[in-house]
Amino acid sequence: MSTLAPAIVEPTFETTRAWNLPSRGKVGMVSLIVAESAIFTIFVVAYLYYVGKSLSGPTPREVLEVPVFYTFCLLASSLTIHYAGRALERGKNGAFLGLWLLTILLGGLFMFGTAREWHRLIFEHGLTIATNLFGTTYYSLVGLHAFHVTAGLIMLSIVLAFALAGRVTRRHFSRVDVLALYWHFVDAVWVVVFTVVYVIGR
Repeated sequence: MSTLAPAIVEPTFETTRAWNLPSRGKVGMVSLIVAESAIFTIFVVAYLYYVGKSLSGPTPREVLEVPVFYTFCLLASSLTIHYAGRALERGKNGAFLGLWLLTILLGGLFMFGTAREWHRLIFEHGLTIATNLFGTTYYSLVGLHAFHVTAGLIMLSIVLAFALAGRVTRRHFSRVDVLALYWHFVDAVWVVVFTVVYVIGR
C-alpha cells in the first residue's frame, strides 16, 4: 500500500512578512551618534582623570555654579521637539511651528547660560583654557557640548525658516524625526556632562 508524500508548500509573498529597510536618515544619524559618543567618552574620561590634579587654582569648587535653570531649559526642549514631531505627524502645522520655535528658544537660553558662565569664569575668576588642568579639561568638555548644541540650533533654525515659508508638511515628518534624534542625543550628553562636571567633579 503506497503512501502519499506530504505536499511541500512554497512560501509566497502573502505567507512571508515583508521586511522594510530602515530609513537611511536614521541609520546615518545613529552612526553619527555612535561616533560622537566615542569622542565624548574620551573627553569625559580625561576630565575625570585630571580632576583635582591642578597644581594651581582656581578649583571647580571655588568657581563653578550649578546651572540648574539652564539645564532644565535644555532638558525641557527634548519634550517640546518630541511633541512638535507628533504634531507634524498628525498634520497640525500650527502646533508644530509653535513647539519647534519653543525648542529653539529653550536651546538658545541654554547657550546664553553657557556664555554667561564662561564670561564669569574668564573675567571674574581668570579661568581660561590655559590656566590649569581644570580649565583645559572644563572648556574642552563643555565647549565640545556647546558646539553640538550650536550645530543643532542652526539645523533647527533652518527647518523653522522652511516651516514659516510653508515648505514643511506632514510628509516631511521622517526627516524632522531624524533631526529630533540628534537633539535628544545632545540633551542626553548634557546629563552626563552635568553629572561629571557639576556633581562628581566638585
